[in-house]
Amino acid sequence: MAVVEFARNVLGYRDANSIEFLENTPYPVIHIMESQKTIYKKGGTMRLGAYECVLKDGSIAKALYNKDIISERHRHRYEYNSEYKEVLEKAGLVCSGYSPNGELVEIVEIKDHPYFVASQFHPEFKSRPNVPAPLFVGLIKACKKQ
Repeated sequence: MAVVEFARNVLGYRDANSIEFLENTPYPVIHIMESQKTIYKKGGTMRLGAYECVLKDGSIAKALYNKDIISERHRHRYEYNSEYKEVLEKAGLVCSGYSPNGELVEIVEIKDHPYFVASQFHPEFKSRPNVPAPLFVGLIKACKKQ
């Protein structure tokens, strides 16, 4: 939804959406994964489980995780539509985390924002009260600074 919001309010693509919500959106900035297009029986067929994510140098995400590659848990069948990558990045939405093969965008952020970081994965799945996920730690630190 962060990508949809950015496309609508920064790029001016008022009708930008995910095809999960509006199949015929003129700006499908989020679309179904290629591997999901032929699946019609939905039970247990999502992209599930832990997957690696390569973090971009100089990103907020890399500073928070302090690693080059992380592993986070997923549960989805829709993804960032890379056809919009160039225009979104030119407008300031940085793709800061990718699948190891570079095909899937896992994290986006706005560099000059106090804390605009969004992930395709679910950081809450591995977060614990005594060991919060790095993305949540970053959010709290950014809030304290404000």
